[in-house]
Amino acid sequence: MKKIDDTNKQIIKQLLDGRKAFSAIADDLMITENTVRSRVNKMIEDGILKISGLIDPTMFPGLQIIMMGVKMKTLDLGRKAEEFSALRGVISAAVVTGRYDLIVQIELNEEEGLSLLDFFKYELSKIEDVQEVETYIVYRSKNLLVPYII
Repeated sequence: MKKIDDTNKQIIKQLLDGRKAFSAIADDLMITENTVRSRVNKMIEDGILKISGLIDPTMFPGLQIIMMGVKMKTLDLGRKAEEFSALRGVISAAVVTGRYDLIVQIELNEEEGLSLLDFFKYELSKIEDVQEVETYIVYRSKNLLVPYII
């Protein structure tokens, strides 16, 4: 795991607005614009940082966010998380402690041809060794922003 120094942490905080100019970040942090640019590029290259557009799912009619708890029959959970993350509609898959082995965040929209039933029939069925799933439909949220992937 790479160590993230204080300067990189401050740059990342400044990038909460991913459109903020490197020159403005440099001015705020009292470093050079070239330093900001090179550090951001290095963090992107190293997989530490990704700058992307996120949406408020409540602003998209028909869009549903689902949290799914998954129990597996296998302990190869890292590989299973990777398999889940490759399924259509999956935003993220995380290995967790507690009642479930994985928590999977899913984006669905019937208008785009992916309902919860479709996800179970055509996507979830691709994963072997699933023992149990429990879905949680997000009705309301606070500060939930997701990529638009459908």
